[in-house]
Amino acid sequence: MQTVSPAFSCDLKSLIQTNLTAKNARYCHLNGKRVPVLCSYKSESFSFPNGIGSSRADWQSSCAILASKVASAENSSSITGGLADQVAAVNGHSNGSVNLSLVPSDTKNGKPGLVQPLTNTDLSPAPSHGSTLRVAYQGVPGAYSEAAAGKAYPNSEAIPCDQFDVAFQAVELWIADRAVLPVENSLGGSIHRNYDLLLRHRLHIVGEVQIPVHHCLLALPGVRPDCITRVISHPQALAQTEGSLNKLTPRAAIEAFHDTAAAAEYIASNNLHDTAAVASARAAELYGLQILADGIQDDAGNVTRFLMLARDPIIPRTDRPFKTSIVFAAQEHQGTSVLFKVLSAFAFRNISLTKIESRPHHNCPLRVVDDGSVGTKKHFEYTFYVDFEASMAEARAQNALAEVQEYTSFLRVLGSYPMDMTPWSTLPSEDA
Repeated sequence: MQTVSPAFSCDLKSLIQTNLTAKNARYCHLNGKRVPVLCSYKSESFSFPNGIGSSRADWQSSCAILASKVASAENSSSITGGLADQVAAVNGHSNGSVNLSLVPSDTKNGKPGLVQPLTNTDLSPAPSHGSTLRVAYQGVPGAYSEAAAGKAYPNSEAIPCDQFDVAFQAVELWIADRAVLPVENSLGGSIHRNYDLLLRHRLHIVGEVQIPVHHCLLALPGVRPDCITRVISHPQALAQTEGSLNKLTPRAAIEAFHDTAAAAEYIASNNLHDTAAVASARAAELYGLQILADGIQDDAGNVTRFLMLARDPIIPRTDRPFKTSIVFAAQEHQGTSVLFKVLSAFAFRNISLTKIESRPHHNCPLRVVDDGSVGTKKHFEYTFYVDFEASMAEARAQNALAEVQEYTSFLRVLGSYPMDMTPWSTLPSEDA
C-alpha cells in the first residue's frame, strides 16, 4: 500500500484549479455546476465552564483539540449542519440484518460493473447532495469494511477508497458524509495506521460497530481444492485461517495480498484457475466465484471493531451507554509515569477503561536524560490513546479530563459516542 503524504492541503483555490477526472465529476458537479466547499477546522483550548452546554457550538468547543499548553495558530471557520439528522443517523442505526447492496452497478458488456476505489488524485470538493448518506470505507466492494459501513448506516451509498488516508480526506472534502474504518481486531490487534490518522486529521468519532469475521475459500467455478497451487489474501486473513488452509490446500503456496476482496477480484479478472482467495461470501457473489469452503477461520471468536467518523461531533447523551475516546501526550520530562496518574483519575471516579494504546510521539520521538555518573539515557516518548465507558455529558467524565489535563501537554477528545450494543453472535450475518 502506498503511503499518502501528510502534507495534503485543503486549500480551496488550489482545489478549484484542479482538473476533474471523469470519475471525479460524478461527485463534484451538481446540475452541471461546480460547487466549491470550504474545508477548514478550528482548534480551541480546552475548558469546561459550568459543564457542557446543550447547543452544537458549546459541544463542538468542548470536543475540539484540548491543548491549553500548546498554542494553535490555525485560522478557520466552523462547519455547521443539521444536528437532528446527525443524531438520528448515528444513534438510530438498526441492530438487525441489513441489506448490503450498497454499490451501484452499471451494465457493461453484459456484466455488472463495480465502482472503482477512490485514489488520492480523485479528491476534490463535493457539492451539496440529497438525503442519501455517503459512507467512505477502505477496500473494494465485498470487503469486510463495506459490511461494517452497511451495518453502521443502512441504505447508504458506499464509497470505496484505495487507502485509509483517502477515506479520511473524502469526508473532510465533503465527497463523503461519513467514514467507517477498522481500528482493532480481536486476533490481530490494533490497526496502528488508523490510530495515527485519527491524530493527524480533524474528524470526530460518532459511533462504533463490530463485525464478526467469517472467512471463505474462493475460486473460479469448477475448480477443485486439490487443483489449487496458490492462496492469496490479506496477511491477517491468511494468519487467521492457517490451520484450515493446511488441511484444504496442503500443497498451495501462501501469498500476501493487500485486501481480501481485492484478492477475489484479482482471481476473477485474470481468470486464474490455479489460485484461490480467502475472502467473504459477498466477495464470491460479486466476482462470480464459488465457495470451496465456508467458515475456515481457525478461531470462531474473530471480530473487528470499526469507528464511524464525521466532520462534526454528536452531542453526548446519558440515556444509553456511551464511550469516549481521547488521545494525550505527557508533560515534558515526565515520561510514562504520567500514565499512572491518568489511570488514577479514571479509577477514582469508577470509570472503566476499555482500551489503552501507545504510539510513538512523532514530534518528539526521543527523550534524552543526561546523568553525569552513568551517562546519557534515552527514552522513547509516546502518545496514548484511551477509550473509557462514560459520556462527556456526565460530570465524572468532565472532572476526570480536567484532572488528566494537569498531567499532559496535549489532550484531545476524539469523540463521545454510543457503544455498539448489538448481541454477539459467531454466525455469519447476511451483510457479511
